[in-house]
Amino acid sequence: MPNLPEIAEGLADQHGVCKRPLPMRSFDQSTGEMKYVGAPCKSTLDSVCPACAARARALRIQQCREGWHIEAEPVDDKREPTESERAIVLARAALQQDYDQAKEDGDREAMDGIRALVADLDEELRESGVKGPFPPLDPEPKAVRKRSTRRRQETPDLPRQKISPSTLGRVFVGKYQPSMFLTLTLPSYGKVGPDGAPIDPDSYDYRQAARDIIHFPALFDRFVQNYRRAAGRDIQYFATVEPQRRGAPHIHAGVRGSDPRTMLRQLTAATYHQVWWPHFDQDVYTPDRMPIWDYDQQAWVDPDEIDPETGAPVPVPTWDQVMDLMDEMDDIEPAHVVRFGQQVDVKGILGGTEEAGRHIGYLTKYLTKSIAEVIDPQSDRAARHYDRLHEELCKTPCSPRCGIWLRYGVVPKGATAKTLPGRCKGKAHRRDTLGLRGRRVLVSRKWTGKNLTDHKTDRVEFVRQRLAEAGITMQDITRLRIAPAERGDPDVPPREYLVMSMVTQKLKRLSEYDKARLIPAEQDQVPHEAVVGQQDSTIQDAA
Repeated sequence: MPNLPEIAEGLADQHGVCKRPLPMRSFDQSTGEMKYVGAPCKSTLDSVCPACAARARALRIQQCREGWHIEAEPVDDKREPTESERAIVLARAALQQDYDQAKEDGDREAMDGIRALVADLDEELRESGVKGPFPPLDPEPKAVRKRSTRRRQETPDLPRQKISPSTLGRVFVGKYQPSMFLTLTLPSYGKVGPDGAPIDPDSYDYRQAARDIIHFPALFDRFVQNYRRAAGRDIQYFATVEPQRRGAPHIHAGVRGSDPRTMLRQLTAATYHQVWWPHFDQDVYTPDRMPIWDYDQQAWVDPDEIDPETGAPVPVPTWDQVMDLMDEMDDIEPAHVVRFGQQVDVKGILGGTEEAGRHIGYLTKYLTKSIAEVIDPQSDRAARHYDRLHEELCKTPCSPRCGIWLRYGVVPKGATAKTLPGRCKGKAHRRDTLGLRGRRVLVSRKWTGKNLTDHKTDRVEFVRQRLAEAGITMQDITRLRIAPAERGDPDVPPREYLVMSMVTQKLKRLSEYDKARLIPAEQDQVPHEAVVGQQDSTIQDAA
C-alpha cells in the first residue's frame, strides 16, 4: 500500500501544485496569527517539479507573445528617485571621501566604522527598491587592454545604417507588421549521422567544437550588436539556446520586425568573435605533473624548476603577467576565433496567426528539460561522441578564473591554495551540460519593457479583477509577513502536510475562479490559456 508521502506526491501531480514545497512562516500583522505554509520550489525542470516547471514555461510564453508583435514602443515605467534616496546616495558619497581619507591616514578603526555605516545605507536602498550593484569602497583597478579593432581580412564587410531608437519593424500596406523566426547554428566539424555521432570520429574537430561551445554566448552578443548597426534600429529579440543532436548549441530567436534575407545572411557571415586570451594550444603540465602551491611565496610554482640564485621554486606566470606580455607583442593573433555556420534559417511570422502561436510553442518547447535530457544519446556511438566532447571541454578554459589554465602554465585570476590545478568545477565542464553553462532564455531589455516579476504581477492582477467582478475578494497578502522557516524548527509540519494544504487551497480557488469565468469580462488583459489552471500558483508567487 502507498504511504502518505507517496499519496501527497500523487495529489500534487494530479492537481498541478508543487510537490517539493519549502516551509515558510506566515505571520498576519492584523490578527497576530502565525502558521506554516508551503512556497513553490520554483524549479524550471519538469523532472524536478512538473507544476513549477509548467508555471515557469507559461510565464515565458506570455512574455514571448506580449512582445513579439507589439504595436507601440514599450514604456519604461521606472520612477524618479525619491528625496530620501537622493539623500542616502549623497551621504554614501560623503562617507566614501571619509573612507579614502581614513585609508590614507592608516586609521583602521575609522575604516571599519565607515564600512558598517555604508552597509546600513546599502541595505536601506535595497529595501526601497533600488537595483543594480553599488560601487565598492575599495574598487579594484582594471587593466585596460588595447586590441586592434581592424576587421579580419578574410571576413566580408558589415552592412551599416544610422541607428534609430525605434524597436518596431516596418509596416506593410498600412497594417501588416511582420516579424521573424531566426535560427543560427555553429559550423560543421565533420559529417554526422542521424544519431548525432560523427561518421569518422578521428577526423571530427573536437577542439574547435569545444572552444566554439564555450564562446557561443559572446558570439551571439556580437551578432546582436552588428544586427542593430545593419538594420538601423534597436533590435529586440526573445531567444532560446538548445543543443543540437551533435552536441553543438544553436539558437532560435523571435525577432521583432523583418529584414531582407540577403542582409541577414551577409550579417551572419560577417560576424565573428575574437578571444584575446593566452594561447592554450599546447600543454605545459600534465595531470600527473601539475604546479604546486608554495606557502612561503603564497604562489603557484613549478614542481621541478628551482631558481639558481634564491634556491626557491620558480613561480608560474600569472594571468596579468601573460596578458602584459601579449600587449608588448606586435601582430599577435587571438587565441581563438568563433563564427556561425553557413546555415541561416529565416522565416517571416505575422502576429495573431496560428503560425505565430506554433512558433512560440517551439521557442519554449524544451525549457522544462535539462541539457542531458535534450541530448540523451540515441546509440552507443553517440554516447562515445558525447564522452569525447566532454573530455575536450575538460581541457578548455571557460573563463580567466578557470583552474584549467594551470595546465597551460598560466595562473588564473584569483587563484589560491584551494584552486584545483588543471580542473574546474564550473558548469561548462560537466558531462550533463556539455559546455552550455549559461541561461537558456535570452530576452532583450525592451522586448516588453517588463521583467518576469512584472509579468507575474499582471497575471495576479488579471485573476484579481475576474474574481472582483464575481464579488469574490482575494486575501490581502500585504498584511502578511512571510519568511523561511528556521533550520531545525521542530514545529515545521511534514512536506506531505504542506502539499495537501496547497492542494486544498488550489481546489478552493479553482472553484472561485470557475464561478468568476461565468461572468463575461470586458477585455482579457492576459491570454486565456496563460491563466487557466495557473491562478493559484501566480498568487502564491506574488505572496
